[in-house]
Amino acid sequence: MRSLSVASWFASAVVLTPLASAQEPAKKPAAPPVYDEAADGKQVVAAAIAKAKHENRRVLIQWGANWCGWCKWLAGTMKSDRDVAHELLYEYVVVHVDVGRFDKNLDLAKSLGAEFKAIPFLTVLDGDGKAIVQQNTEPFEINEGDKRGHDPAKLLEFLTAHRATPLVAKDVLAGALAEARSAHKRVFLHFGAPWCGWCHRLEDWMARPEIAALLAKDFVDVKIDNDRMTGAKAIYEAQLATAGVKPGGIPWFVFLDENGALLAHSNGPDGNLGFPFQPAEVEHFGALLRQVRQNLGDDDIAALVDSLHANRTATEAEREARKAKAENGNG
Repeated sequence: MRSLSVASWFASAVVLTPLASAQEPAKKPAAPPVYDEAADGKQVVAAAIAKAKHENRRVLIQWGANWCGWCKWLAGTMKSDRDVAHELLYEYVVVHVDVGRFDKNLDLAKSLGAEFKAIPFLTVLDGDGKAIVQQNTEPFEINEGDKRGHDPAKLLEFLTAHRATPLVAKDVLAGALAEARSAHKRVFLHFGAPWCGWCHRLEDWMARPEIAALLAKDFVDVKIDNDRMTGAKAIYEAQLATAGVKPGGIPWFVFLDENGALLAHSNGPDGNLGFPFQPAEVEHFGALLRQVRQNLGDDDIAALVDSLHANRTATEAEREARKAKAENGNG
């Protein structure tokens, strides 16, 4: 049997929880909840759709609740199984939407075509927010004696079947250059991969509305995913050769004119900037922008530089807060 259905919830109001293992330690730090019960489901899904569209990925919505044992087991398998976790990292933007006691976000579910009487339930959306598949998770379940969970092989088969078709890197770049010629802009071409944390930091920073609006004054933003795009390696190596530099990690970026000619690249005095983080890296990035700009004003570039400095300050403050919390907890 799966976790509670609508009918069984109203009939019994019994909350199922995972069975404790006799081998688990007596005291274990509480795991963070899978579902953010205070989140606005519509906003979270809308943000996931936008991210998926930009990255040519799918959105995977797991409808569920924190009281639901099967929901937590499913989320746990998706995180702990190496192959499933890899597939999700590369091909999906994962969203956990809380349905409460079947009284939350059901209007959102209905608008996306998800009709379910039991959880967890999966919906896969494309980058336009169109539902690709609605999936009851019972076929993935393992329920043998005291062993309960989900079959990683079946989950992987499902996820692989519904991934997006890979993009061709040369076509992506050609499209960006065509847009740049039409708009009389330049191309901010950056190379990354799903496993690269600094790549995500760069992309997330560039995606902030206030940052994207400033960069759009001069640049068409285009990412080449070295792992997911067909022919990406050839584009990457060609740009490195043109710049006259050796591979120095990712993210690595170049600024191109509307015809694809190299204007500048992210290698500085100390090698590849990657995501500008340290003060000297941020200032060098600002110098690159001043070198290649057409429409960005001094105030615009100052705002971009200040944002990067503020990002470093906030990141370091978060690290110190986590460190202090860990030390206090150990005390």
